[in-house]
Amino acid sequence: MEVHRTLGPGFLEGVYEEALVYELEKAALAWERQKEFTIKYKDTILKKKLRVDLIVDGKVIVGNKATGQIAPIDEVQLVSYLKASGLQGGLIFNFGGRSLEFKRRVLTLR
Repeated sequence: MEVHRTLGPGFLEGVYEEALVYELEKAALAWERQKEFTIKYKDTILKKKLRVDLIVDGKVIVGNKATGQIAPIDEVQLVSYLKASGLQGGLIFNFGGRSLEFKRRVLTLR
């Protein structure tokens, strides 16, 4: 919320990502930026990889958006990232509107 409160809407996603990293560092939280994950298909690993915006504390995937609103495809993409990474929790932040919009997803591993 601090990032949206300070910057407001109108910047590119990368600007918000950098500001989020600043806030994570201030809070002494571990983070990884633009981490890639392989995709397993049947008995092979695909050459194409998924890249996530941020992983916080090795547990939560964070996707950043700067659009009118979070689209259903954004939520589907987050679930795909969770599956590929083996992580269970994810957040999508959308900084594009007057108010910060976010969605949370928890993937139950079987």
